[in-house]
Amino acid sequence: MSALVGRTDTSVVIDAPLDLVWDMTNDVESWPGLFAEYASVRILGRDGDTVRFRLTTHPDEHGQVWSWISEHTSDREALRVTSRRVEPGPLEYVGVEWIYSEEPGGRTRMRWIQDFRMRPDAAPDVAAMTGLVNADALTQMGIIREEIEKAAR
Repeated sequence: MSALVGRTDTSVVIDAPLDLVWDMTNDVESWPGLFAEYASVRILGRDGDTVRFRLTTHPDEHGQVWSWISEHTSDREALRVTSRRVEPGPLEYVGVEWIYSEEPGGRTRMRWIQDFRMRPDAAPDVAAMTGLVNADALTQMGIIREEIEKAAR
């Protein structure tokens, strides 16, 4: 593995049925209300189960707004989604595999495996960025869990 490549693997159990979790997390247009970091999403096109869109973040602690184009391809039968950045943002490459599974008691596990490649001019090293990506995933998953569980009630 290259010195500029990182990977995280995080999951959350959501007290909601699989269909609701799937529907809410794959409704890309609603992501600004589901993810705390996204200010807006603009759908650029659809091709079957693939949606291409532009994401724009809220300003970070330095006032920097990031925007990039991504693709999100869902496979409902396999309970998997693959997402990838089409154009680089703060990282040169990001790919995310979303894996869903039913848990006892009508709950759902949502797992994200994120692979990323740092830009050669990136300031943090890959270990620091892996920590940041992992921490952000856990934060976003917690927010998503709260929103979906609220909708399930």
